[in-house]
Amino acid sequence: MARTPIVVLALALAAGGAMFGPAWVSSEPQATAAQLAPASGAMKVGEETVLGATVAYAGTERQEIKQPGATYIKVHFGSLRLAGGDYVTVADPTGREVHTYHGDPTAGAARAGDSDFTRHGRKGFAAMSIDGDTAVVTLHKASVRSAQATAGLGFTVDRYWRGYSPAEVRSNNPTFFSVCGTDARRDTVCYKSSHPTEYAKSNAVARLLISGGGLCTAWRVGSTNRVLTNNHCISTQSAVSSSEVQFAYDCATCGGNNPGAGTKVSGATFYKTSPGGSSRLDYTLFSVNNFAAIQQYGTLYLDVRNPVAGERIYIPGHGDGKPKRLSIYDNTQGGPLCTVRSAASDSYNMSYSCDTSGGNSGSPVLAANHKVIALHHLGGCPGNQGARINLIYNEIKDLIVNTP
Repeated sequence: MARTPIVVLALALAAGGAMFGPAWVSSEPQATAAQLAPASGAMKVGEETVLGATVAYAGTERQEIKQPGATYIKVHFGSLRLAGGDYVTVADPTGREVHTYHGDPTAGAARAGDSDFTRHGRKGFAAMSIDGDTAVVTLHKASVRSAQATAGLGFTVDRYWRGYSPAEVRSNNPTFFSVCGTDARRDTVCYKSSHPTEYAKSNAVARLLISGGGLCTAWRVGSTNRVLTNNHCISTQSAVSSSEVQFAYDCATCGGNNPGAGTKVSGATFYKTSPGGSSRLDYTLFSVNNFAAIQQYGTLYLDVRNPVAGERIYIPGHGDGKPKRLSIYDNTQGGPLCTVRSAASDSYNMSYSCDTSGGNSGSPVLAANHKVIALHHLGGCPGNQGARINLIYNEIKDLIVNTP
C-alpha cells in the first residue's frame, strides 16, 4: 500500500551561533510506487518512494523523513555538492546510527573515513540504511559563507526506500515458508549459554539488503574478504554494488525484539555466480567494502565432503527479514534435532528437516563439527533443501581460503 511520507523541516544553529530560516525548497512527493522486485527470489521487504527535496546553502538544514511503522529508511542523494570542510549526516533521531558524507563518493568527492554507500544504476548514491521509521538528514557547515561562495552548492534527496512492517512483509511475499509444524527457531542469543559454539558461529551470518528493498541471508566464508549467498538473491556486479551486508542484526535479549543496528558494509566486488543459475548450485561469491569492520564477527569454513543422512545440522539466518535466529531443533525446543533427510536429493542438493522461511535464502547449513555442508536455497515440506557445499567448493576453491 502506498504511503505519504512525513517530511519535517527544522531550524538548526549555523556556525557561529546565528539562526537562519529554512533555506531549502522541498516539493511534495512526486510519486509513490513499489519498486520492482530487486532480484528474482529475494524476499521483498521494502519499497521505493520518489521524493525530490533540494537543500540550498543559506543555513544549516535538517530534514526528517518519517514513515510510521517502517523498519528502515534508506536515503538516495541525486546530487551532493558541498563546500570544503562541510558534510552531511544521515542519522536516526537519537544519533545512535550516523552515516557521514563530505561529498558524492561516485564523483570522487568522498573523504577518508566517510561511511559506506550503495549504487543504484542512476546518478548519485544511497546512504547506508537507518534502522527504524525515521531518518534525519543534516547539513553541517564549517563556517558561514557568502551566497556567492555557495552558489550551486547543496544536495538533493530524490528518493528513499522504506522497510515494510511485519504485516506488509507477509502480504507482499508468497507463502514459501518451510516451517513444517511448530516453528522451533529462536533468537540467537537464546542459545548463548546452552549452545555457545552454535551461537558464536552465527556471528558470521549477515542480513543482506538488496537494491533497497530485497532481503536474503549472506555469510563470511574462509579467512579472506569473501561472502557467500544465493544466485537467486544477487547474480551481477550491479546487484552487489546496490547491496548492504548487515552483521550483528541480533536481538539483545531472548524474545526481546530489540536488535541493535550492528555493522553495515556495502557490497564491493562480484567474483562468481553458479553456472545454470538458481536451478543448480545457486551461489554467488562477492566481497565487501570496509572489510576490517566485520572481521570481529568471525567466519565460517566449508566441510568439503558428502553429507550423511541422519547427521545433525543447524541453520542461522534472517528468515522473514527478522533479527537473526537459529534453527537447532526440528519441531519443538528440546525435541528432535535438525537432521539431514537425504544426502543427495538430486544432482545438486541435500534435503533436511529444519525450519526456514523467506529471507533464509543464502543461509549456511552447518554440521555438528560447525563447518558448512550446504547452502540453503529451497523450501518445502516435509524437507527443505540446500546445495551441497562440496560441489560449490569445486567451483570457488581458487577464490577463497578455506583454512584459518
